[in-house]
Amino acid sequence: MTAPESESGKASYFDGYVEKRRAVDLVFGPALEIVESGALLAAWPYAEVRRLPPPGGVMRLKALGAPKGAWLEIDDLATRAEIERHCPLLAGEKAQPNREGRKRLAYGLAGAALFGAFLWGGVPRMAGIIAPVIPVEWEKKLGESADEEVRKTFSGKTCAAPAGAAALKKLSQRLQDAAHLRLPATIEAIESKIPNAFALPGGKVYLLSGLLDKAESQDEIAGVLAHELGHLDHRDHLRRIVATGGTALLIGLVFGDVSGGSAMIIVGNSLFNAAHSRENESEADGFAAQTMAALGRPARPMGELLLRITGENNGGPLSILQDHPLSEDRLARLAKATQGETAPPLLSAEEWKALKGICG
Repeated sequence: MTAPESESGKASYFDGYVEKRRAVDLVFGPALEIVESGALLAAWPYAEVRRLPPPGGVMRLKALGAPKGAWLEIDDLATRAEIERHCPLLAGEKAQPNREGRKRLAYGLAGAALFGAFLWGGVPRMAGIIAPVIPVEWEKKLGESADEEVRKTFSGKTCAAPAGAAALKKLSQRLQDAAHLRLPATIEAIESKIPNAFALPGGKVYLLSGLLDKAESQDEIAGVLAHELGHLDHRDHLRRIVATGGTALLIGLVFGDVSGGSAMIIVGNSLFNAAHSRENESEADGFAAQTMAALGRPARPMGELLLRITGENNGGPLSILQDHPLSEDRLARLAKATQGETAPPLLSAEEWKALKGICG
C-alpha cells in the first residue's frame, strides 16, 4: 500500500511490452511508484532511475531493472522537479538532446532531397512515419508559422470578454485534465461567422465564434474541443503539413527555416485546403468519446452539432464539415460511445452563457 501522505504527479508510461501510452500517477513513496487507476504497475528504486534522450521539451526516464523498452515521459515541471529531488543521480544532470534521432532524420531527408525529382510523391506517403519523430521544438515552430496564417485569415481578432474567457479557460482545463495530453494546449476563441474549430501543431486550438453560435449545449462544444485535442495529441495536423510540404519543408525544418514565404504557403494550404483522413477522424472521435466519458459527459452531442450544421451549411471552404465530414457510421459510433450523464455539466449555466457571448 502506498502511504497516503506521499506526494504524486502525472506522467505517461510505456511498459515495454505493448506500444501504448498509458496515463499514470507517479507516487513518491519508498520508491518511484507507477500507478494506473489505483493499481501499482511498477516501482522503480530512485537510485536506478536514469534519463533517456527526450524528443524535445519533455523529461524521459528509464530504470536499470525495468523491462527493456519501459520508460516514463513527464511534461509537468513540478513533477520533474520532484523527480530530480528524489533521484540522486539526476541532480544537476541536464537532459541531452536526441542527436541520434535527428541524425537519422537528417540522413533520410538528404536522401529524399538527392532523389527528389523522382520521389516527390514519396514524402506525403511517409508523413505518418516522419511526423512522430519530428522534435517538439520543430513542431512548435511550425505552429507559430501556422498561427500567423490563422491571424491573416481571420483578421487576428481574439474574443476575450472576461467572463467568457474565464469560462473557456475552465472548460479547457477540465478537458485537458481528463485527456492527459502529451503537450499542454491553449484554446483561444476567434470572431468569425464560420462554424469551425481546429488545432495547430505545437498546442494551439482555435474555437471560432460561428460554432458557438450554432451550439445549443456546452457538451456539443466540449465534444468538438475534445476531438481537436485528439488531433493535437495524435499530431494529425503535423502529418498534413508534412504531406503537403514534401521534401522542401522537411529540409527547411532541419535547417530551422520554417517561417519563410514558401513555408507559410505550405502551412496555409495544409490547414485550409486539406481534410483529415477517415482513420484520423475515427481516432479523434474515439479520443473525444473517452475524454467526455472520463468527465461523466456524453459524446453524442458533438455529432448532433455536426448534424445540425449539415442541414444549414453545404460544407464550403473553412466549414467544420470540410475537416470533419459526417457519415452515418460516425454518428452511430458517437452515439454508441455515449455513456450517459454521470456527472454535472462542466460549466454552470452562467458560465455557459458567458462562453456563448465571449465575442461580445
